Amino acid sequence: MSGEEPLDLFSAAEPSPEPEGPRVWTVSEINGAVRALLEEALPEVQVAGEVANWTRARSGHCYFTLKDDGAQLRSVMWRGRASRLPMDPEEGFRVRATGTLTLYEARGEYQLNVRELEAEGEEGLWKLAFEKLRKTLMAEGLLDPARRRPIPTFPRTVGVVTSPTGAALRDILSVIGRRAPWTRVVLRGARVQGEGASLEVARALQALVAAVPCDVVIVGRGGGSIEDLWAFNEEPVARAIAGCPVPVISAVGHETDVTIADLVADLRAPTPSAAAEAAVADGIVLREALGRLRPRLARGLRGQVERRATRLGEARGRMDRGIRHLLRPRRQALESRAGRLAPAMRGILAPRNARVERALERLGSSVRRLVELRRAALAERAGQVEALSPLSTLRRGYAVPLLADGRVVRTRSQVQPGDTLGLRLVDGRLDCTVDRVRDDPPPVSLGGAGSGGPPGPPPPSGVPHGDSPSSSSNDSAPDP
Repeated sequence: MSGEEPLDLFSAAEPSPEPEGPRVWTVSEINGAVRALLEEALPEVQVAGEVANWTRARSGHCYFTLKDDGAQLRSVMWRGRASRLPMDPEEGFRVRATGTLTLYEARGEYQLNVRELEAEGEEGLWKLAFEKLRKTLMAEGLLDPARRRPIPTFPRTVGVVTSPTGAALRDILSVIGRRAPWTRVVLRGARVQGEGASLEVARALQALVAAVPCDVVIVGRGGGSIEDLWAFNEEPVARAIAGCPVPVISAVGHETDVTIADLVADLRAPTPSAAAEAAVADGIVLREALGRLRPRLARGLRGQVERRATRLGEARGRMDRGIRHLLRPRRQALESRAGRLAPAMRGILAPRNARVERALERLGSSVRRLVELRRAALAERAGQVEALSPLSTLRRGYAVPLLADGRVVRTRSQVQPGDTLGLRLVDGRLDCTVDRVRDDPPPVSLGGAGSGGPPGPPPPSGVPHGDSPSSSSNDSAPDP
């Protein structure tokens, strides 16, 4: 029996397979499937309509509705795209939105994620925003030509507000360095495109003139699209230029690009290089002197460079040959050792792997034997516990006499004729009355010397059912 698996009568029966039916979708699953279908069927669309309920949230995202006479479409333009808009469209403004249809799964509503928003017609959002600000500044007199100041002829310090990494700065420095290298150039870097660029340019201009006594300031950047140049079409830059205490040269984009900054500045230059030329005078005398010295300097430097290059090439060749000479025997030795290492490692590891496998087999056998011995010992202990149980003794036909107060009767001196006793049986209790008390010889042990077996357990403090005192009641009441 020890080698057989125990029979589990209470193990649950395997459930029978349920008949297949239509798939049950969760709300998230169905919304996700609809979103995938929408995005796959309509990867990008252009939708024309009127703007309604335009809202720019604190996060920078813009939420609005596109509508026509018969329907409406919820739309959203995320902050990265919305920050590039020149202005927020007004209620009822007709636009053309380019984007993708998707489903906002949390609410089960489909919406248009707008990538690009343009006004319908020839005007466009950019031109409308430009004209709106131009009229505002013109009404304040900031575009009046009479307020423009002359540019100094020989400035000692030229301030520059532009991107420190852009080509415009390199062009300005190149031109000033060529025309008037003695001129001091002070840069105040700022972002010149993107969200918040206009505020950054305006603050940079104000900080520059407050910290350094400049004679003239160049504000600008290189060419780009109208969206790239839009920071110079915004009100903060225009008002900072108008309020600057020194003359300002605007140099934004190329000659065909006209910005609000050009209209407000004291001088408009078509390019950053032209702005640098307008800011400083041409040093003719110094340029002629430099023209005479330049060939001699170039020849001297060229000779120095050629001689150094020749020596460097010779040294590089010698160094390469020396390194190859040193590395060749070491590489060969390393390859030889690598070829011997793999077989040696296999020879070392093979017997050890075999020993490990044999040890694992012995360990498994030992564990199985140990478990079987422990199981047999446990079964033996359980049998002993069952044999010594009081309930087992009662099942063999014995009873336990109890006094009225519940104490067990162990000797005849504990009772007198007429006392009431209770006999505890295996399945209940008998109420009895003592008629007489007599002395009996001591019980004979069943495990005596003549039996040839070990002595049995002592009899319980009770009497067999057939020797119980006479009962005053035929009712048996089990213990509560």
